Amino acid sequence: MTIQDFVSGFLGASPIEMIASVCGFICVFLIIKRNIWCWFFGLIQVSLFTYVFFESKLYSNAGLHVIYIFLQFYGWWNWRSHKDNSDDIVVEHSTTTFMLTIVACALLSTLLVGFIMNTYTDANMAYLDAFIACTSLIAQVLLTRRYWFNWVLWICVNVVSIYVYFQQGLYPTVLLYGCFLVMCLFGIAEWLKKYNGQSGMVSDA
Repeated sequence: MTIQDFVSGFLGASPIEMIASVCGFICVFLIIKRNIWCWFFGLIQVSLFTYVFFESKLYSNAGLHVIYIFLQFYGWWNWRSHKDNSDDIVVEHSTTTFMLTIVACALLSTLLVGFIMNTYTDANMAYLDAFIACTSLIAQVLLTRRYWFNWVLWICVNVVSIYVYFQQGLYPTVLLYGCFLVMCLFGIAEWLKKYNGQSGMVSDA
């Protein structure tokens, strides 16, 4: 794969993938800023990517994005209902036990879904696709519930996603997830700063 091949593949990408990628970038930028409009752009992104991933036979990812559609509405409601006195969302704590449990769930669900997809479908890169889907779903739920640990999972997802989508020739998506990876580093720093600044604040998760 040469740079020329990458550029050619990027320019030849479908308009649907391009629009989804732009909306995804805007969505993550707004998430970092804890801006509730992230869910609007996220809804457009996940709806379009459902089609893109199904066409690429990344069925775990396609199914994940169908679930994402419903989580956009839940996330909007949850963020809207949990704000502090400055009208900013309240960031939730993540204990060591909680984080280890989340990681174990991500790995076990990856093995299960990967086995099913590898055995009963013609899915490409079944186990890596399953890891992206399962870990992303868990991370998305944590995001809707405002746990800062969601960023750690997204970092892992983005690293694997860049490799998988590159192999599938989804070059705008590769670029998007490369940006996501960098943005996640800013995101976790921003959310931890917000959490550490919440002195004496109590919130229902």
